[in-house]
Amino acid sequence: MPDPVLADIALAHGKSLVQVILRWNLERGVVPIPGSSNPAHIKENTEIFDFELTKAQMERIAALNRNEKHDWY
Repeated sequence: MPDPVLADIALAHGKSLVQVILRWNLERGVVPIPGSSNPAHIKENTEIFDFELTKAQMERIAALNRNEKHDWY
């Protein structure tokens, strides 16, 4: 089941949850490197440059922190 915060933000922008997460990382200065062999997913992953998250949306997503490490560097 999708997170309601992410679902709300995705709906507001007409984007998928994945696109919102990729955009959130990009706006934080993290270069996301998504992987997929599905051509539709690859195309979707590139369609994150035509919208920006608001400061409030960035904060709402950051508040979802569950202390899980997903940055492998």
